[in-house]
Amino acid sequence: MGTTINRALYDQVCLLNSKKMTRLYSTSFSLGAASLASRHRNGIYAVYGFVRLADEIVDTFHDQPQSELLSAFESDTWTAIEQRFSLNPVLHAFQMVYHEFQFTPDLVDTFLRSMEMDLTDKFHDRESYEQYIVGSAEVVGLMCLRIFIQGKDEQYEQLKPFAMKLGAAFQKINFLRDMKDDYEKLGRTYFPSADLSRFDQDTKDFIEQEIEEDFRIAYEGIKQLPRDSRFGVYVAYVYYYRLFQKIKSTPAPHLLQSRIRIPNQKKYSLFLTSYFRHSFNLL
Repeated sequence: MGTTINRALYDQVCLLNSKKMTRLYSTSFSLGAASLASRHRNGIYAVYGFVRLADEIVDTFHDQPQSELLSAFESDTWTAIEQRFSLNPVLHAFQMVYHEFQFTPDLVDTFLRSMEMDLTDKFHDRESYEQYIVGSAEVVGLMCLRIFIQGKDEQYEQLKPFAMKLGAAFQKINFLRDMKDDYEKLGRTYFPSADLSRFDQDTKDFIEQEIEEDFRIAYEGIKQLPRDSRFGVYVAYVYYYRLFQKIKSTPAPHLLQSRIRIPNQKKYSLFLTSYFRHSFNLL
């Protein structure tokens, strides 16, 4: 073509692609990522892009052979990690972050196993439910933690339980928020032994008690994060906790009638309040 494109430029393009995906797919996640120190942002964008692409395969591309797509995605992921390169911009960005922050193969494998479950498991008992949450949410929290602690293994081990609880809380809230679409469009019921044709307040209260406890534990971990990552995680925590409060105030039958949302204007308001609390060490 007459112009030599160097590897550094390709790396930058791939990272920018993941950043763009994050901004287009999630306002709340973008706000949290933008609140991190600059040295953390590319890593978080790359993790989000990787997780989002896998999620799209199992949730959205119904006109495609999803099982084959996911299998190819898994193979391409491991090839990208092994070769430290991929022509898939999302996987190239992810492998960069995987190596830079010393992710372990079990984090990726556990996540991919949960994505496989979405193609085969429409209902869950307690064991498969907890297994799914570990893979789809808790290990993603651990990937983010690897980025935040910048190679400090002792701190990583100390904060692991809190990061996992935060990931679990976020995922369970997603289940409640998306219950209508998951049930009606995808035929899925995540909560163990829950009959969504008769989803009642007692069942909803039990789920919410679990989430409240996850949030309580996770908050203690947020306070122990390095300062340059604490605010970004706290922003995500505040947004999700506000969404949780709105879901709690919604009667159980209504969750199957509409998707609960937080308007963008309210998200920005929560961001400013969070910034004030963080700046004055009021967490």
